[in-house]
Amino acid sequence: MSYDEIITELAPTGVLRAAINMSNKLLVTGRAANGDPTGVSPSMAAAIAERLGVPVKYVPYARPNQLADDAGTGKWDIGNIGAEPQRAEKVTFTAAYAEIEATYLVPPGSTISSVAEVDRPGVRIAVNAGGAYDLWLDRNIKHATVLRSTAEITAWELFVRDKLEAYAALRPALLKDVIKLPGARILEGNFATVQQAVGTAKGNAAGAKFLSEFVEEAKRTGLVARFIAQHQVKGLSVAPLV
Repeated sequence: MSYDEIITELAPTGVLRAAINMSNKLLVTGRAANGDPTGVSPSMAAAIAERLGVPVKYVPYARPNQLADDAGTGKWDIGNIGAEPQRAEKVTFTAAYAEIEATYLVPPGSTISSVAEVDRPGVRIAVNAGGAYDLWLDRNIKHATVLRSTAEITAWELFVRDKLEAYAALRPALLKDVIKLPGARILEGNFATVQQAVGTAKGNAAGAKFLSEFVEEAKRTGLVARFIAQHQVKGLSVAPLV
């Protein structure tokens, strides 16, 4: 596969249009003076564009499911998003470049002591709709009831208002939320690790191969680790090499 073929697939307009999930505050930690997002995810996209020798243009999305829904529509060339089987129907993903633990917070007085105890009848789990860990719950929860956020109410508000038995989120977010509810506990371990990857539309075979090789190089050489340190992110780890 030629380099020209890669450019044709990943930058058909002469610019790398990088879709960014703005709701992940570990991967997008701020904005530049010109309004562009900053953080580990935008930095990865910029590094890919630099390797290709083209400018980068960020395409922000409020929610990851919206980003995934636009795969193959020509609205973006690469998408930085959690790699999930449902999304892989339309997107070819690299291996993860970073990963984040997802676990549960339980309210004061809860008798739940482990992640495994959450999935049982009578347990109601609040979760923000559309995230990678929400997709995991959709596939794997068999006995508990999953209640999702809406435009009118966040998962945290739902959890507190209706006195639900568990709240599912990324561990770094839970470390902030637990302070708001004295006596609440974050369960040890995790029910999933959200694999943050780079994706491109199905059919971009040359582009997908290039992206996979770039991601492995970025992990091996310490580039991902440098981005995490540069943006001072806590709770985000470099994913293992494959």
